[in-house]
Amino acid sequence: MEQKKVSLFKMVSFTVCGIVVLDTFVAPAAMGVSSITIWLLTTLLFFIPYGLINAELGAAYPEDGGIYAWVKRAFGELQATLVAWFYWVNVAFWMPAVFIAFSTWFALAFAPDMSMWASGGIAIFMCWVVVYIGIRGVDLSITVTNIAAILKVSLLVVFGLLGVVYGVQNGFANDFSLSSFSLSFDFDTIAFSSAIVYNLLGFELISSIASEIDDPGKNIPKMTVLAGVLIAALYIIGTFGVLVAIPADAIDPLDGFLVAIKELCSVFGGAQTAVFNVIIVVALFTLVSNMISWTLGGVEVLDEAEFTKKTKVLGHRNAKYNTPDYSYILMGVISTVLIVFNFALSGSANEAFWTILSFSFLVFFLPYLWLFPAAVKLRNTDKDTPRPYKVPFGKFGLYFSSGIGFLFIALGIILLFVTGEGWDPLYHLTLIIGTGITTLYGLVLYRKSHK
Repeated sequence: MEQKKVSLFKMVSFTVCGIVVLDTFVAPAAMGVSSITIWLLTTLLFFIPYGLINAELGAAYPEDGGIYAWVKRAFGELQATLVAWFYWVNVAFWMPAVFIAFSTWFALAFAPDMSMWASGGIAIFMCWVVVYIGIRGVDLSITVTNIAAILKVSLLVVFGLLGVVYGVQNGFANDFSLSSFSLSFDFDTIAFSSAIVYNLLGFELISSIASEIDDPGKNIPKMTVLAGVLIAALYIIGTFGVLVAIPADAIDPLDGFLVAIKELCSVFGGAQTAVFNVIIVVALFTLVSNMISWTLGGVEVLDEAEFTKKTKVLGHRNAKYNTPDYSYILMGVISTVLIVFNFALSGSANEAFWTILSFSFLVFFLPYLWLFPAAVKLRNTDKDTPRPYKVPFGKFGLYFSSGIGFLFIALGIILLFVTGEGWDPLYHLTLIIGTGITTLYGLVLYRKSHK
């Protein structure tokens, strides 16, 4: 029986679900209404070129592993191994933060008196739910993310509509005059643009399961256009909704989205609490689905690496589902340890936890330093592979898209080291030493696979 392929609709849904994240997009809104301008400019200058690069590579090389396979073709197995390893490590360290946000939102909405340990228990439980779904295979993951994508689109559209109604009834929490959209090209603008870049990454996720895609040569470019327009619009609508309800200087990155929803739901009068609860349940589900798409992408990318096939843990396959189950389980173990670490200790440990999260952001950016040069090299050296789609405007379009994409990623990495508070040994040494150890261990795994 022929396996059912992933359709264009499912590809768009999977990508929207992976890229649109409700727990981290709020932070740039602290800039005020000008943050909408930053979203627009970053979309034009980074998101579109980044999407075009992925469309060309995904259509030309529809093979499992996505970014790993592209870098391997361009620069060889060693550098591709590092890319796959960085990709997986980032997801393993990012998952605890997502589910700490999950438990925080759940407590604020439904159980304000919940104990710290109960909140931590919920976060750990949700990590293992994601591990279970991942082990069950691609079909279940795609199904969950399809449902979540529809809910995300609906939620953010409703969010924008509520913003309009709320503004008409109660006035706007921020000034939306034309002048408020203007930018000051200072450090804050650059820093928040980098944060927006982080929220826009993930186009290459679907290519990690390229063999499952129906007609990738045609559908990956189409998916890039459809998902790209939808994602940019949703983020801007969401930012508008937050700024309608909350003054910019009162926006909190962790619970700003939740606070904005609660305020906007006041337009329903006596039904405010009921509507708010429904929306929060949907929002919590989207956090889970977002993690499902990234764990699937991270594990599938790592699973294609040569060293993975030669290690007992990462190379182990589930007897029933034929998935790399130990790779998922190891992610769950790492996430559990970090969550326990965060909830067990005091404020200094919380600071250390978020420092580790910043390290995961750094590791997350690193694979993209190879992505953009790989596109240029493969276009110039691999003349025999048919290219169903190419970045527009010939070599100029390719070099421009790759160059500006690489610049944004490099700037994002640099800004992670700029805290505004000078040298912080815990923070800066974690980034430097953590990245060094991660890289060294990736090299060790590569060497072992060649013995």
